[in-house]
Amino acid sequence: MSYNKSTNALNSPLGKSVDYSVGYQASLLFPIARQEKRDELGLSGKMPFCGEDIWNAYEISWLSTLGLPQVAIAEFRFPSTSTNIVESKSLKLYLNSLNQSVFDNGSSIQKLISNDLSESAGGDVEVVLKAVDSKVDHVIQSFNAKCIDTINAKVDQYEYDVSLLELESNDIISENLCSHLLKSNCLITNQPDWASIFIQYKGAKIKHESLLKYIISFRTHNEFHEQCVERIFMDILKCCGPQKLTVYARYTRRGGLDINPWRSNNIHSMDNVRLSRQ
Repeated sequence: MSYNKSTNALNSPLGKSVDYSVGYQASLLFPIARQEKRDELGLSGKMPFCGEDIWNAYEISWLSTLGLPQVAIAEFRFPSTSTNIVESKSLKLYLNSLNQSVFDNGSSIQKLISNDLSESAGGDVEVVLKAVDSKVDHVIQSFNAKCIDTINAKVDQYEYDVSLLELESNDIISENLCSHLLKSNCLITNQPDWASIFIQYKGAKIKHESLLKYIISFRTHNEFHEQCVERIFMDILKCCGPQKLTVYARYTRRGGLDINPWRSNNIHSMDNVRLSRQ
């Protein structure tokens, strides 16, 4: 099986007219190296965080050996240690290439997708297929956190500005905060990406108004979802110096996919929490 080895995001199928494949084609997957953006953050070698990019795919279909269409919802977990992210439109095209392909059962297609994504990402990608009528797996939840969106803050900065982050005091506290006002833009197409963000930390108290203004400053910022979350994690870590920090963003769906990266220096697993906008 042959993969597109280019890691330049400008060469991806994003923003370009493409033909949909009528047969399985693993080479449609387009990897983009994580390290280029991590270089901007001064990250190399061992990362100061662990984490995953949790994807939910709502348009998975294939044919049974009788020719009967099958459908499922898939969960993909890309480890933050993988060499590459996989560009989302390429993953959509890849999944569409499975629509007219025949598989013995769900386990066969699950294994195939896991192998293909793992090879493209350069790391072990966990794939789970879920029944579309499973209420337990798809229940709407909310973050267990204080929402800072109701703060009556005067906002006039809509370009990324890390200097907005401030401490309120040096008192060491633990708190969970969230905001539904994170908006960034696709690095290639400039289309808006909407998200809710969860921030859990232990350390000197962060000024909530400053954090809200900082999150809003991403409103015209161009980066992929995974890159935004790593930038937010590193900005808070460097500017506010928490002992423990977790950043988790839940992005809204596009093209049957939602992408939900999390990074942490103190936890090693995260629930796939589906929010109301997902």
